[in-house]
Amino acid sequence: MHQISSDPNATPNATSETASKRRIVFVAGSGRSGTSTLSGILKELGMRVPVPEVTPDETNPKGFGESQWVVDLHNRLLRQANVQVSDARPQAWFEAGRLATNDNLRHEISTWLDRQFGDADELVVKDPRLSWFLGLWRVAAMRSGTEATFATMLRPPTEVIGSKAKYYGRRGTVDGIAAWVNMMLHTERATRGSKRVFVRYHDLLDDWTVPVNGLGEIFDIQAVKTATPSSILRVHEFVDPNLRRVQITWDSLSVPRQLQALAQDTWEQLNKLADPDGDNEKTHAELDVLLDEYTAFYEDSEAIAASTALASLNQGRREGRRGARKRGGVPRYRRVANRIPHSLRAKIPASARRRVGGVVRKVAGGSR
Repeated sequence: MHQISSDPNATPNATSETASKRRIVFVAGSGRSGTSTLSGILKELGMRVPVPEVTPDETNPKGFGESQWVVDLHNRLLRQANVQVSDARPQAWFEAGRLATNDNLRHEISTWLDRQFGDADELVVKDPRLSWFLGLWRVAAMRSGTEATFATMLRPPTEVIGSKAKYYGRRGTVDGIAAWVNMMLHTERATRGSKRVFVRYHDLLDDWTVPVNGLGEIFDIQAVKTATPSSILRVHEFVDPNLRRVQITWDSLSVPRQLQALAQDTWEQLNKLADPDGDNEKTHAELDVLLDEYTAFYEDSEAIAASTALASLNQGRREGRRGARKRGGVPRYRRVANRIPHSLRAKIPASARRRVGGVVRKVAGGSR
């Protein structure tokens, strides 16, 4: 395998106006799985993270390696699709996927990409919300004269959930594990057939040169293939082997046995994709079975929780009416809906939500 160059005369990124030299790497995967580390490495080697970047904070002091424009776009689209960043619903992929056919959005994103390619030939786009909109970005990249390539980070689900709890204060282990399974299985399915790599977070911390060099060869990234000694040194200083601060096993978590088995099997199959020749039809078939099993598991859980969700909706209507009487007017129907916990609201199928939403709007006096 080609090794990262130490030639002091090498240039990390030869500028060109031709679209044939354009490259873009989309870094996908769950938040707290090492996506920021990979994006930061590619940036230090010479790829461009479009500015302005998201400001570092105590949860990621070395930076997120993501563009603020991309984050703002994804937040807007998630609100439009009524999807959470970590959403456990299989149906959420269809809700978000509808936006991929919106030509105005395709044009907006490809126009933005063209502007970024005016400053550099090789871009890296990373955001934990990215997986929901891979179809949009794939089309936008094509319109901008380049091929979409995908690098998906892999980290054990127990560590992902533990890291989110530690740094973001997020609770809800069961929902978090379910959301991880949902995101990772659908991300794998959505990138299948594209040029892609899977990178284990632990491999990146142990010796980043091995997975990053492989990525550079597969995607033909000049910033990686012609890296200078100074850029390599910057990466060595950037990568902290102690970043794996959260090491949690299933023994530390309370998760239903069936969900735990699904998550563990998903992790083991995804792990194979990072092995040489592991991204094959046999592994794909195993992942397809797991996706079907997870969808059935979620639908069963959704049916069991329907009574709780509907009771919460009824309570929201009653509170809305009481609030309207106290204020001497009728509240907006959204005020009523917002009283319902999102975790419960999201468990109601879209068709049922629309029916209940009509009742709420009627009770609340429409959209005034």
